[in-house]
Parts: sequence; structure tokens; C-alpha cells
Amino acid sequence: MSDKNELLDELETVISPKKKLDFGYYSFIMGTLIFALMFAFPKIYIQQQIYFKSREIYKLKVEYDTLKEENKIISASVESIKFKNQILDTLF
Repeated sequence: MSDKNELLDELETVISPKKKLDFGYYSFIMGTLIFALMFAFPKIYIQQQIYFKSREIYKLKVEYDTLKEENKIISASVESIKFKNQILDTLF
């Protein structure tokens, strides 16, 4: 029985030898990993920059809208003062 097992073990090693991981395999894996990272990191960096720029643009837009409203209020105030001056100048 042990002879049969020994023959089967030897036959198995001859038919399907165990593959060892060599330097070529590791270099292929590292190359693939580096190649994938070369495409992933620029995309992440660009998306991050777009996000921060859009936040800055939003802040500037809010400030612009605020200044437009202040300008409307000041313009109305100036018109009011001009109207009062014209009325007062005509009375005296």
C-alpha cells in the first residue's frame, strides 16, 4: 500500500510540478501595481483640485451676490438722498 502511495506522489509531482514564485512573477506583479497606480493617483489628484476650486468659486459667488445686494441698497439710499435734496432745493 505504501508503494502505491509513493508512486502516486511521485507521479503527481511529475505531472503537475509545484510552481515556485520567482523574480519574474514578482516583477510582473509590481509592474502591474505601479501601472495601475499611475492612472489612479492623477485622477484622485485632479478630482481633489476640482473640489477645492469649486469651493473657492462658491465662496466668491456668495461674496459677489452679497455685494450686489449691498450695491442695490446703497443705490436706493443714494436715490433717496438725491430726491430729498432736489425737493429741499426747490422749496428754498
